[in-house]
Amino acid sequence: MDHIIATLQRHQYAALKDQHQKGRASVALILRHGAQGIELLLIQRAKHPNDPWSGNLGFPGGRIDPEDATAYDAAVRETREEVGLSLAQQDYVVRLDDHHGVRIPVCVSCFVFSIADNAAELEKNYEVSKAFWVPLRSLQDPEKHHLATVSWHGKSIAVPGIDLGGELPVLWGLTYRFIRHFFTVIGEPLSDCPQGTML
Repeated sequence: MDHIIATLQRHQYAALKDQHQKGRASVALILRHGAQGIELLLIQRAKHPNDPWSGNLGFPGGRIDPEDATAYDAAVRETREEVGLSLAQQDYVVRLDDHHGVRIPVCVSCFVFSIADNAAELEKNYEVSKAFWVPLRSLQDPEKHHLATVSWHGKSIAVPGIDLGGELPVLWGLTYRFIRHFFTVIGEPLSDCPQGTML
C-alpha cells in the first residue's frame, strides 16, 4: 500500500471545465488493506427511475451541491451519506483526472482515499443497494475484462467492462474509466480495452 500511495501522490491531475454547463459530480475511490490484499470499495446504486446510474456499480458519490465548498467536500459528504464512512483529511491521497460523461452531461472528479480502519462498518442509505470491497487483483484479472451488452435507455449497447461474477451487474462506464486510469497512474495499466461504447 505504501508504494501505491507514494506513486499516486506524484500524480498531477488534469481538471476539466464543465463543458455541458449542466453540473458536476464527485466520487471517492477508497482503498484499504483487507483479507485479500489491497481492496477497493464499490457500491451498487439502488434502482430509481430518476437516477441515470440506476442499478449500476460505482464509487460513493454524486452531484456537487451548492453547499459543497469544493468537489473534494462533495466526495466526503456523499461517502458519509451513502455508506456511513467519515473520511478524514489524513485519509486523502490524490485526485485523479476529471472525466466527462459521454452520454450523461456531467463532469466528474474522483478523489482517492486510503483508510486504516478495516473493521469500519458500512451503513448504506436509500441510494445504495449493496456496498462491498473488491481486491485490486480481481479488477486486474484480464479474464474478467470483456465486451458486455447493457441496456441504456431502452437500447442494447456493447460496452467494455469488468464482470465481477455472482449477481452483480457488469462494472462499466465512468467507474470503469476511473479504474483504468487508477491502474495506469500506479504503473500497472490494465490490458488493452476491448472495443465498444465508452460511457
